Amino acid sequence: MNLENKVILITGANRGIGRALVEEALKRGAKRVYAGTRVHLTHPDSRVTPLVLDVTNAEQINHAVGQVKSLDVLINNAGVAFYDDLSDRAMLERHLAVNFYGPYNVTQAFLPALTQTQGAIVNILSVVALASLPIIASYSVSKAAAFSLTQSLRAFLTGKGVRVHAVLTGPVDTDMNRGLDIPKASPESAAHAIFEGVEKEEEDIFPDPMSASMAESWRGGPVKAMERQNAGFVNNRN
Repeated sequence: MNLENKVILITGANRGIGRALVEEALKRGAKRVYAGTRVHLTHPDSRVTPLVLDVTNAEQINHAVGQVKSLDVLINNAGVAFYDDLSDRAMLERHLAVNFYGPYNVTQAFLPALTQTQGAIVNILSVVALASLPIIASYSVSKAAAFSLTQSLRAFLTGKGVRVHAVLTGPVDTDMNRGLDIPKASPESAAHAIFEGVEKEEEDIFPDPMSASMAESWRGGPVKAMERQNAGFVNNRN
């Protein structure tokens, strides 16, 4: 997939990886970038169209669908992360509402448009979807659920020509990771690697040095092989 002249929607586009993805999309010649945010956003490039879009708000999602007439790439980037120990159910539900149901609801709303263009869905996840980081337990749970969602959507949508990408990030220098005293990749380098992976049609994208160290073993490992095998049941049912 070449992103030149494509129409792209990015949620959580006002900061961190989301903001870097907007800039990277423009560099790659996107025709239109819809920047979904919960706060007011302005951008000097006329190709950027801000959208008021809280991914937990059904009315705002429906309104966004009405504004976006055509769509080639949906990037589900909006997310939250707080320290917790799973003792507060409300905290877990908050993470699931944004990090799991948010991408689910936005994807379902824009699926007709993506099917028409045979486009792509890009879910920004985390390596903690593969191995929980207990200090952000609810975040880890929500990303694991979103990764399973991504794998299932991939199987269901292959026959419709819609590609589904999982982005498994390691530490990136964003507000979410500001309190972690560990080496971090820049949002700009992560955004560049994410779009590189999309253009190369990589199913699972590892966009930073820490996550990239896992890429080869993951892609050739038994869990990935099982995902492909399980996806075959979808074709068999059809």
